Formats: sequence, C-alpha cells, structure tokens
Amino acid sequence: DFVDKMGLFTVQTKCDSKDTYLTRPDLGRMLSDEGAKVVAEKCEKNPTVQIYVSDGLSSAAVAANVGDVLPAIEQGLKSYGIKVGTPFFVKYGRVGVMDQVSEITGADVTCVLIGERPGLITANSMSAYIAYKATVGMPEARRTVVSNIHAEGTVPAEAGAHIAEIIKKILEAKASGTDLKL
Repeated sequence: DFVDKMGLFTVQTKCDSKDTYLTRPDLGRMLSDEGAKVVAEKCEKNPTVQIYVSDGLSSAAVAANVGDVLPAIEQGLKSYGIKVGTPFFVKYGRVGVMDQVSEITGADVTCVLIGERPGLITANSMSAYIAYKATVGMPEARRTVVSNIHAEGTVPAEAGAHIAEIIKKILEAKASGTDLKL
C-alpha cells in the first residue's frame, strides 16, 4: 500500500520469491530484465541524484519510514538546488542493485532507502546507502550509509534532512564511502 501512496512504480530483481531472495543474494543485486527495461524507460536520464526504495530484509521498516524520509530528502535537495530523478520501488532488492540502477540512469549519486535486518533492535529499522557514480562490481567501501532510521533511532524526518546534506557533500567532493572526507 505504501508504494501506491508514494506514487512509486515497482520493478523486481531476479528473485522470484522471498525464499530466493534469502538463499540467492546474488539475484537480489540484479534487476530482472523487465525491471531494467522499465527503469530505463520510466526514469529521467542522467539525474544529479537517483533515489529509489527497496524492501530489503524488512518491508515493515520501509512502510514505517519512507513516508517521512523520502519527502524530507527531496525537500532538502530542492533547497540546495539539486535535481532528483524519478523515484521508484524495487521488490526483493539488495543494496548492490544500486550499482545497476546508477548505470542505467546515469545518475551522479544514487541513494537506496532499504529495510534492514529485523530483530537487531526493531523490525522497523531502515538504512540509506549512497554512492557517487556507482558501477557494477565496485567495492563496498565506496558506499556511504546512514543506518538505524526509525522512531526510536534516527527519527525519519531528521534522517531525510541529514541524508540530503550528505548527498550535497558527496556531490561537492565527487566521492562517497571511505573516499569521502567529511
């Protein structure tokens, strides 16, 4: 329901079920052929920032937080004069699918809002992974992460503003992950 409320279109990874997602992490890092085609057709080409949402390990976390986080990021980026591409939703997605999304869209910065492991503190914990000029096969160290986004952790609206600020710094530095010197 939250996907429809947010006005996001949905694509899927190469996983056909939650079981496949859990047992074949490699398939959760790649869009299905149809999903890649839809992203190429529906998303703005070469945006400064491409944001998308993925259920990851906790769709409950995404449903609980995206309604506050995504608008806060978009508003923050707009206030900085930074253009955002077409947001969408990836079903059965892992963090690594952002690399393919980046390549398809040509985004300078790609940001995924994704549900994290339920049971660490709460099933409602979400993270944002952000990368500058992400490419398939890049090292994990090139990703910047904001984690523990939930009502008892980093409050969603505040997290959105913080993520927008981090994206601004990534664009200024033309670097993310361990290459980013804050």
